[in-house]
Amino acid sequence: MNLFRGQIRHEEVFPYRQVLSEDQRSVLESLISPTEKFFKEVNDAGKNDANECVDDATMKGLREMGAFGLQVAEKYGGLGLTNTQYARLVEIVGEHDLALGIVLGAHQSIGFKGISLFGTDAQKQKYLPSLASGEKLAAFCLTEPSSGSDASSIRTRAVPSADGSHYVLTGGKIWISNGGLADVFTVFAQTPVTDSKTGLTKEKVTAFIVERAFKGVTSGPPEKKMGIKASNTAEVHFDEVEVPKENLLGEVGEGFKVAMNILNNGRFGMAAALTGTMRGCINMAVDHASSRVQFGRRIDTFGTIQEKIARMTVAHYITESMAYTVSGNMDLGIKEYQLEAAISKIFGSEAAWFVADEALQILGGTGYMKSSGVERVLRDLRVFRIFEGTNDILRLFVALTGIQYAGSHLKELQRAFQNPAANLGLIFGEGSKRALRLVGMSTAQSLAEHVHPDLSDAASKAASSVEGFGVAVESLLMKYGKNVVDEQYLLSRLANAAIEIYAMVVVLSRATASLNQNHSSAAHEMAIVNLICSEGSEKVKLYLGALSEDRHLKCFQYLRDISKDVVANGGLIQKHPLGV
Repeated sequence: MNLFRGQIRHEEVFPYRQVLSEDQRSVLESLISPTEKFFKEVNDAGKNDANECVDDATMKGLREMGAFGLQVAEKYGGLGLTNTQYARLVEIVGEHDLALGIVLGAHQSIGFKGISLFGTDAQKQKYLPSLASGEKLAAFCLTEPSSGSDASSIRTRAVPSADGSHYVLTGGKIWISNGGLADVFTVFAQTPVTDSKTGLTKEKVTAFIVERAFKGVTSGPPEKKMGIKASNTAEVHFDEVEVPKENLLGEVGEGFKVAMNILNNGRFGMAAALTGTMRGCINMAVDHASSRVQFGRRIDTFGTIQEKIARMTVAHYITESMAYTVSGNMDLGIKEYQLEAAISKIFGSEAAWFVADEALQILGGTGYMKSSGVERVLRDLRVFRIFEGTNDILRLFVALTGIQYAGSHLKELQRAFQNPAANLGLIFGEGSKRALRLVGMSTAQSLAEHVHPDLSDAASKAASSVEGFGVAVESLLMKYGKNVVDEQYLLSRLANAAIEIYAMVVVLSRATASLNQNHSSAAHEMAIVNLICSEGSEKVKLYLGALSEDRHLKCFQYLRDISKDVVANGGLIQKHPLGV
């Protein structure tokens, strides 16, 4: 979006993505009904949760449906679905059984995704057919006791043999989804890499394809978890495992790049699945609220319940709009989507938790009972803010990646001033923007030509937010320079502002399409978007104000001091109010 420079890359957001060909839409339509029927009639999410595993009949049925190779090319035995087709199907899975969604996602969204993205033809021919059929399961092995979010600090090592025919892999991984079931693992390990120019050898992360059949591969018992109990989570150990050099995935020393590409590529699917979860929760809440009578009235007529249902609907609309914008851009071949994918994961996982929690609140005591299914959804949802990049780290990723991009523009401007005669256009362009801001005039890009006229007021609020965001980023860079990396209080709020702005822009695009096409839901969507942009623009002002206003900066210092004191004391400091 170019957001961190105070601009929107319109062509990546407008018009709203409609990327399916007639054939692709027909294929998708043919898959939706049987998938929904399967999850309603065959899969039993409550039973899976109680038994802490997916039953054999369900796994057999999923294999027969081709659910283990949704995006694998047809020549390797998969369905060859696009990202958008895949998103629509995992939405159904997310509505009915998140734990089963983890089994499928850990297998194909990250488990063997590296083979699809970076594998050689020989590797694809060897592994993808049996993985796509579900004959074999895959797992993604990155996390270790000493490395969670800091993937570069892994200690598992792979040392080349003397004859160069294989690598000797030693180490262990924890909390691996499908870890106790998988036959094929994508494993990340430190390998010695010698710089051809300097002759220095350093440890760098490299990716490998490892088979359970290789001698020395073992897994621990299933972990006991808060939620997603039907998915298998286990430790995986590698004791001097001989991995053929042919099983190197990507280039030596490029493992971190492989891992990040896999995770970035898979995050859109998480947002899509969670829209299904939210849809199911909203339906349960509406069904209860429209039939439950208290004080002589249906509870859906009370303002408190109406606000809950409205905000749940808004959260769903934003997440769904984000998910299909990202999947559409991926299908169009746009390469730079990692920030948008990260934003969709952050927003979607937090929105789904909010929606499920509010659904339980509307259902009251009924929602707290196991029979409702909502308590299982809440337990299952909690992990989504943690795995595949914790939301805290992803916020820093969004902010710092964007700032780095904006910083490169400032460096370009600095270089331009060294040779002003040759760069007058760039210098005058930036100078005129600053001059207009100094006299109180807006430099915001207009969205008028991209949005429906009925959304012009909402679009103006979004455009002003984009402009203010760009100014704030520039101010942060000017004030902190490279030290901004240490200002996590500020970076988190900057990321929050970016998330709000992205939400505003994607819903404007989607509602514009609905209005232009005279959808029956267009007026309803317009109300949603007006609410999002009215409240979102105010949130952006608050977040950006927190970056520079003294009162906020003082509060950040209070937070630092309180935390340091409690940690130094080993716990809470204040005395009990009763003194005993």
